[in-house]
Amino acid sequence: MKCSHCGADIAAAAKVCPVCGGKNKKPIYKKPWFIVLIIVLLLGIGGAAGGGDSTDSTQNNSNQAVEEKEPVEPIQEEAEKEPEVSKEFQNALAKAESYSEIMHMSKKAIYDQLVSEYGEQFSEDAAEYAMENLKADWKANALAKAREYQDMMSMSKDAIYDQLVSEYGEQFTAKQAQYAIDHLDD
Repeated sequence: MKCSHCGADIAAAAKVCPVCGGKNKKPIYKKPWFIVLIIVLLLGIGGAAGGGDSTDSTQNNSNQAVEEKEPVEPIQEEAEKEPEVSKEFQNALAKAESYSEIMHMSKKAIYDQLVSEYGEQFSEDAAEYAMENLKADWKANALAKAREYQDMMSMSKDAIYDQLVSEYGEQFTAKQAQYAIDHLDD
């Protein structure tokens, strides 16, 4: 091996030239970690490029099969499809569903959270769409919330009821709150 600085012959394992004292490093492209990195990148690019073709051909084949068997069906499906809903409306509904299922919030509390400038900041139209399309059992939400108050805060039934119906609390209806209190010990 020759020194990259002075050209003198040196041992292959030598890191410093004994003649000039220059450091002899391998170029980056000859280092094992660099070679492994390049191989991984090439495999990733090849997999991404190769995977896309397979999916497209599968989709094309399935579309062709449907077209050959039932050419009139897509026209009927288009007529039966629900109208397109904006992404904002879809997001508002998804957020409302999570508030109902995870936090067991009331209808009023969810709506307020969706439109609040300190909350989700959705438009009123998006929040109204979400509330109209949200499938929730409000009595079950009230009961779950009541159990949280009973278990975590050791509150009395009267205090739980007040918290459930309070405009500063959970904002459930009186019927929903009473259902929760009536079934709290079930």
